[in-house]
Amino acid sequence: EVSMEEIPGSKMEMPQGPTMMPQGTTVMSQSTTVTVEQPPPPPRDHLVWSLFTTVYGNVCCLGLLAFFFSVKSRDRKLLGDNSGALSYGSTAKCLNITALVIHIIIVIIVIIVVA
Repeated sequence: EVSMEEIPGSKMEMPQGPTMMPQGTTVMSQSTTVTVEQPPPPPRDHLVWSLFTTVYGNVCCLGLLAFFFSVKSRDRKLLGDNSGALSYGSTAKCLNITALVIHIIIVIIVIIVVA
């Protein structure tokens, strides 16, 4: 068996002190940057708002429809379908806003007629 010390020119020597490089030598180093993004927040389903709209201001059954779309949005969210949940949630939001505006207009008309 031959050791590394017996082979001529095979000794590994570490340079002592600072290493001098010839003038004009460029040292390149490679670095890697890893960007970790946070996952987007889950889409909102507006379930509580739809429930209150159904109970207190179910004009033209808009509150019931909003509640239906809110439940569908929550189902999609639990299945991991964020785009479907976002679509159903935005539909529920629009139906809730429409029902709220119609309910406010009816309340204003009733106040004007009674007063």
